[in-house]
Amino acid sequence: MAAAIRQPPADLLPVQRQATPMYWLARVVLTPAMHLLFRFEVTGREHIPTGTNFVLIANHLNWLDSFTLLMVFPAEPRVHFLGDTTVLVTRKFQWWVVRQVGGFIPVDKQRRADQNLFQHVDRCLQRGGVVALYPEAQYGPREGEVLPFKKGFAHFAIDNHVPVVPVGLSGTKDIWLRKTIKVAIGRPIPSAGRTVDDLVALGHDQVAALLPPYTEPGGTRLLRRFLTTLF
Repeated sequence: MAAAIRQPPADLLPVQRQATPMYWLARVVLTPAMHLLFRFEVTGREHIPTGTNFVLIANHLNWLDSFTLLMVFPAEPRVHFLGDTTVLVTRKFQWWVVRQVGGFIPVDKQRRADQNLFQHVDRCLQRGGVVALYPEAQYGPREGEVLPFKKGFAHFAIDNHVPVVPVGLSGTKDIWLRKTIKVAIGRPIPSAGRTVDDLVALGHDQVAALLPPYTEPGGTRLLRRFLTTLF
């Protein structure tokens, strides 16, 4: 009998559909704080599926992206982010926040075919959770530009028969006090009957289409350096 695949030390299972008590508490505390620090313009909330879980994809510009998604999407089904544990586990506060508030599925970037990752993602989706990831796999170089997508999200969605919800984030590359952050939620993309390559291309096009033309706002940029590099 083959030995069970060992979970990585940073594994934080069980993943689940239900929000944890600490997640609810964090929403109560952090949501008003987020609205105090920044202005948010959210469109497309009506596109968030209510009868099924899903894979959430978005462009990635800065640390604020994940906090914004957690605030904008419902507390349940709970959102779980994919992330590299290598650096994260050495930053105790960040690690605690991700673990307690947003859910976490560890990624081992040293392994090309990390079966642990697929096990974690499948388990999360099968238990009714949401898996959120940034298919660019790195920060985008500038506002309004979307890098080529990795294929992982498409495999996850197709293998688990769930839709993909695209999100366009604008305004988070450089941030300052009371800056406007725009969040555009697109219509769910069904995974049924699609190939991985088709879903990757469609997901990329949908995210790019959700990004408005970006013009850097004028005026005073209070706490820009501090807030941009806070995490």
